[in-house]
Amino acid sequence: MVLTIDQALQQGIAAHKEGKLEEAERLYQAILQSQPLHQDANHNLGVLAISVNKAEAALPLFKAALEANPKIEQFWLSYINALIKEKQFDIAKVVLEQAKKNGVARDKLYNLEGQLTPKIQKPNARSVSPPQQQLSSLLEHYQNGRLSDAETLATSMSHEFPTHNFSWKILGAVFKATGRNPEAINANQTAVTLSPQDAEAHSNLGNTFKGLGRLDEAEASYIQAIALKPDYAEVHSNLGNTLQELGKLDEAETSYKQAIALRPSFAGAHSNLGNTLQELGRFDEAEASFRQALALKPDFADAYYNLGNTLTELGRLDEAEASYTQAIELTPGLAEAHSNLGNTLKALGRLDEAEASLRQAIALKSDFAQAHSNLGNTLNELGRLEEAEASYTQAIALRPDYAEAYSNLGNTLKEVGRLNEAEASYTQAIALKPDYPEAHDSQLRCLYLLDKQSRFFDKLDYLINEDTANATIGSLTCRSALRYGVEKPNLFCREPLKYLLHIDMNTQYDFEDIFVEKARAILNADRMSNRKQSLLVNGYQTSGNLFDIENSLTEKIQKAIRLEIEKYRIHFKDSKDGLIKKWPTDYSLYGWLISMKSGGELKPHIHANGWLSGSLYINVPPKSMAESGNLVVSLGEEKDATDTRINVKQIINVVTGSLVLFPASLTHYTIPFEAEEERIVLAFDVK
Repeated sequence: MVLTIDQALQQGIAAHKEGKLEEAERLYQAILQSQPLHQDANHNLGVLAISVNKAEAALPLFKAALEANPKIEQFWLSYINALIKEKQFDIAKVVLEQAKKNGVARDKLYNLEGQLTPKIQKPNARSVSPPQQQLSSLLEHYQNGRLSDAETLATSMSHEFPTHNFSWKILGAVFKATGRNPEAINANQTAVTLSPQDAEAHSNLGNTFKGLGRLDEAEASYIQAIALKPDYAEVHSNLGNTLQELGKLDEAETSYKQAIALRPSFAGAHSNLGNTLQELGRFDEAEASFRQALALKPDFADAYYNLGNTLTELGRLDEAEASYTQAIELTPGLAEAHSNLGNTLKALGRLDEAEASLRQAIALKSDFAQAHSNLGNTLNELGRLEEAEASYTQAIALRPDYAEAYSNLGNTLKEVGRLNEAEASYTQAIALKPDYPEAHDSQLRCLYLLDKQSRFFDKLDYLINEDTANATIGSLTCRSALRYGVEKPNLFCREPLKYLLHIDMNTQYDFEDIFVEKARAILNADRMSNRKQSLLVNGYQTSGNLFDIENSLTEKIQKAIRLEIEKYRIHFKDSKDGLIKKWPTDYSLYGWLISMKSGGELKPHIHANGWLSGSLYINVPPKSMAESGNLVVSLGEEKDATDTRINVKQIINVVTGSLVLFPASLTHYTIPFEAEEERIVLAFDVK
């Protein structure tokens, strides 16, 4: 197969990284045969020549790269460095001045300029090594954390023995450890110049570049270190970290695996590989990597934290909680672990504990915007809306580009009836993150509630043109037709009442054993918090996803529900509506229990985050009136209907054992009831 220029370049770079220098050289040369002025091939071939101590051969290559594109800083730096190596000091000085005029950063030229001047003045300076006693003393100071003493001695040695690279390497490490990164760059670049074959010096320079966020330069330094020492496991891992930050996840995975192949006991590389696999969405493999890291290093707090993140993605929340807790025991000051533990506890329905964990994260790291926003989410579920608003506002103050916090703030403002402010918050979220579907949906709902007809239809038309189908847009398309008499294409479900199924579960399952006993056991265990539900009168609703929290008790319930959902999909398989045609290829079940006492009711609403919704009636008390406690589904709310337009609805006579499945876009509510027994419903969404 004939390679394209880009393919040959990528293969050359990959071979270069892996230390396969002959293969890399062959590929770079092949590119230059076709395109003699190719900037990257010339430059990379020059870097390769420098790595094998052939600076003279590198000079024309660097010059060609620079002439092809003088805007690349690294081309200037590489060319000047090669000129110095070849003792072409006068030319180097001229090129350095040209580099300044072309905008190359002064801090990047500082070290080269420092090397150049003394070499011009004293080209025949003799290299002298420090006494071994001084070298040993310097190493001892550094290894024992006496950084001030190490800096003093290293500075003295660098003045007395300027051409010996060890003092420069120690200075670079001390400067980096004390946060003086520009000085660290200069010291490490000097060490590299003095000993271009020293892989550790290139690695140290790469670490400093990475610390400054200069990732492309860090990558180049690590590649150079690996070219000099292909079995340098730490550098393969550090290169992987840099590639991951650059978004080159496949290359990062390769680097980590190379580090592990060189040193199978390298716990850090296993953990880093897990992070990359997690970002690639390969969660089972990520879990295996984190567990291997912990097998090698049982006190590895970061690996426990990262394992918790992966287990959360896998929906194994109890295990995630245990992992975060272990990370915190090992490193109590790890604010991120406290925050993620708080999110997990919230998902587990334990809201008070979630609040405590999130507040601890903020106590450890007061500028932790995400923790403030997550605390807002928890306070919102607890019904403490003023405090939730304050938390979101603080998150935004700390991070003005935080789109999710603006959207969450909008939800709280909408809940307290401040619709204009809510709509402004959603608008800001969309400005920061244009592809934010939840914010678009919420803004559309706000515009409808504010009766801003023109803007509402502009937004609805925009979403229809984007081919967006979901429950919120489907519901508001129906409701706006009732209110304004304007028919729009309903991409979700044109006639949602036709997609209603009422199933008697008593005839198909041991309803008492599978459903009733398990639901009562969950409620009686009192493990889950109740969330604030403003639509619910004289009752309560559990918080979090019942199917994640009580998986051992709900396994058979989930299996039965999924079977009925599949029957539903097959029943309507010939439908042309988005509800069926755009049915999600993969979905999760999100469930909660609702218990109502006598006089209870659930006011009109839709399940905005659902696709298909369901109500499974665990216990329906005897009815004092024919329609007491029944479920009502409708196209919209009564106040939507105007003039001759009628809000079509259907009353469903539910009894213990009823399962009702319907599009999540349907407005639904319960008729109040009077009874001695509590009315228990397991509600759920296909998400």
